[in-house]
Amino acid sequence: MIALAPRLRGAAPGARVLGAVLSRIGVAVAQIALVAVGVFALTALLPGDTAEVVLGEHADTGQVDALRRRLGLDEPLGTRFLDWAAGILHGDLGTSLRTGRPVVDEIAGNAATTVLLAVLTLLIVLPLALWLGARSGLRAGSRFDRSVNFAVVLLNSVPEFALALLLVGVFSVQAGWLPATAAGLSGWSLAAEPAVLVLPVAVLVAKQLSALARQVRAGVVVANSAEFATHARRAGLGARAVVLRHVLPNAIGPVLQQLGRTVDGLLGGVVVVEALFALDGLGSGFVEAVRARDLPAVQGYALLFAAVTIGVNAVVDLAARRFRAGAR
Repeated sequence: MIALAPRLRGAAPGARVLGAVLSRIGVAVAQIALVAVGVFALTALLPGDTAEVVLGEHADTGQVDALRRRLGLDEPLGTRFLDWAAGILHGDLGTSLRTGRPVVDEIAGNAATTVLLAVLTLLIVLPLALWLGARSGLRAGSRFDRSVNFAVVLLNSVPEFALALLLVGVFSVQAGWLPATAAGLSGWSLAAEPAVLVLPVAVLVAKQLSALARQVRAGVVVANSAEFATHARRAGLGARAVVLRHVLPNAIGPVLQQLGRTVDGLLGGVVVVEALFALDGLGSGFVEAVRARDLPAVQGYALLFAAVTIGVNAVVDLAARRFRAGAR
């Protein structure tokens, strides 16, 4: 499948696009398969297992062995992997050893909170990063450019947990304007209480804004000083038209690739943010599964995070290629 694209170089544009898409999908599928093997192998190396965690340190060996047999943990590693892989192909990630529920249901129950946080964050980060980065790039070296660069670097240098604690201390403890946690709320019910989302989303925005805004600025600086932009100005095209028709389209390719890394950062950030603000999402569910040595749940969460990361990066790679082909 990967070799399909070279054979289509002399074909029609539609066929070349299809070949590129199929090739990228093939790479993504291969990456997910490799990640699945890695996830299963690494979770098998976790110290202890669910039987020991459930029964506690005072349980005798016979009780632990009996529970391990009942849970299927005494099966050879290869057999357990093949059973797990076969289940994935049928949309079955196994059964949680901690709750007895299907892992798919556990993930679906926690997904709404994480999706809500991610969507709100992206809706704020994308336009703000584009505006700040583009304006800074067009005014490179100005006071505005230096101020924006200082602010985003400062925000990026502060760890999520430290920024979260600072915001809670100022806006919740001292001022009393916003709730410190979202205890008692989860999923889409959070949308009915927007105040509880302000601080978590602010932390995520602060961490993801820096890299994206700086990438936009770098792309705009390069494109604005390129020969095609200079030629467009000499031809009498207005400054606004030069920016909209030439500068931004040529700067957007690297920005799309950075957007893929932004989604990666969001997946890592929600783990910290959900724990700090008592949000029941994918991050907190993953942490609980690791704490309980719930291997099917750990594997399911890890595979989901990897699949989302690989899928998003595949989409932005194709989009960036399309923009590069159509720019100028």
